[in-house]
Amino acid sequence: MDRWDLLLTDARVATMRAGATDPYGVIDGGALAIRDGEIAWVGPGAALPSHRAEEVRSLDGRWVTPALIDCHTHLVFGGDRGSEFEARLGGVRYEELAASGGGIMATVRATRAASAEELFRSALGRLEAMAGEGAATVEIKSGYGLDLETELRMLEVARRLGRASGLTVRTTLLAAHAVPPEFEGRPDDYLAFVGDEVLPRAAGEGLVDAVDGYCETVAFSAVQLAGLFERARELGLPVKLHADQLSDGGGAALAARFGALSADHLEYTPEAGIEALAGAGTVAVLLPGAFLTLGQSQRPPVGALRRHGVPVALATDCNPGTSPLGSLPEAMALAARLYGLTPAECLAGVTRHAARALGLQHDRGTLEAGKRADIAIWDIGHPRDLTYWLGRRQLAGLLVAGQDRS
Repeated sequence: MDRWDLLLTDARVATMRAGATDPYGVIDGGALAIRDGEIAWVGPGAALPSHRAEEVRSLDGRWVTPALIDCHTHLVFGGDRGSEFEARLGGVRYEELAASGGGIMATVRATRAASAEELFRSALGRLEAMAGEGAATVEIKSGYGLDLETELRMLEVARRLGRASGLTVRTTLLAAHAVPPEFEGRPDDYLAFVGDEVLPRAAGEGLVDAVDGYCETVAFSAVQLAGLFERARELGLPVKLHADQLSDGGGAALAARFGALSADHLEYTPEAGIEALAGAGTVAVLLPGAFLTLGQSQRPPVGALRRHGVPVALATDCNPGTSPLGSLPEAMALAARLYGLTPAECLAGVTRHAARALGLQHDRGTLEAGKRADIAIWDIGHPRDLTYWLGRRQLAGLLVAGQDRS
C-alpha cells in the first residue's frame, strides 16, 4: 500500500508533459499524490492505487499545472528608471540613453550605493509578487555592480532571497553586462578582471549557478565573450547569453558553440543561428516585456524556432530599465499578442522549457512522478485562460515542494 503525505483529488491536471496526446497533457478527474516534497503518483482518480494519505484535499474541479518558472530576471537592483521610460516615450532611443550615462549605468550607480539590506527588501517584494502569480522558481542575475564587491553582494542577496522566501532561486553572474567607468575604453581588460577575479571568487563562495553575458554593440562582442565562457567552462559552470537583441552580433552561434543553457532575446537571430541553437539543444528564451518597453518592431524568429524544433521559453526579464514586468502570466499574454505564440506554447514556455533553460528539466517543469511537487492551483476554466486574461489574478493556491505557500 502506498503511503503519501498529501493527496489532491477532483483536479483537472495539465501535466505539460512533452509528447502527450494534447498540448497540455490533460488528465480530467485527476489526482496527485505527494510524498517527501515530490510527486509520488499522478493520474486519473479512478485509477488510484491502494493507498493511505495523511491528508486528502479535494480541489473541486480546479485546474492544476506545474508551478511557473521565471528563467530570466534582474530582480536585485537599486533605484528605478522611470525617467528613462518617459524619455523613450518622447522618442529617445535606448542606445542614446546608454551613451549619455543612463541605461544600465544608471542602475549600476544606484545599486553600488545600496546596502545589502536595501537590495534584499526591495527585491523580496518583487519576488513575493511573482509567487503570488504562480512562480516557485526564479532565476536572478547580477550585473548591476560591475565591480567585485557589488557583484558579490547582489549574488549574496539573491541566495538570501531563496532562503527567506522558500522559493528556488537560481543565481547567474552577469558581470559582463556593460563596461564600468573604471574600465572605460578597455572592455578586454574588464572582461579579464571578471574572468580572473570576480568569477572565481563567486564560484568559490558558492554564489553562482551559471554565467551570462550581454552580446551586443553597446556591450561585448561574441569574440570577447568567448574568453569568459572558456573560463566558466574551466570552473564547471554552464553559460547563458543575452543574444541578438538589437542587432545580429553572432550571439546565437556563440551560445550554441558553448552548449549554453539558453540564448535570450533573439530578435535579430538569423536562420543559421537558429539551426545552431537546435543542434546544441539550447533553449530560446523570449522576453516580450523588453520588446514592448523598448518599442521594438522586429519580432524574434518564432517561425524558424518552430521549424527547427528549438524549445521556446518565456520570462519576465524583470528589470528597472527595459522590462519593468513582474508577472509571468502577463509575459504569457504579451507573448501571444506580440509574437503569435499559442496559449499552449506560452504555458510550456514558463514550465517545462523554462526548467530546461535553467538545467532543471529532470526535477521540475511537468507534473510527473519523481519530480518536485511545485504545483500551481488555478481558478480558471481552461489553461488557455492564463494567456487570455490580462491583469486578472487567477491563482488559487501554490504548493512548493508539497507545502502550501499561498
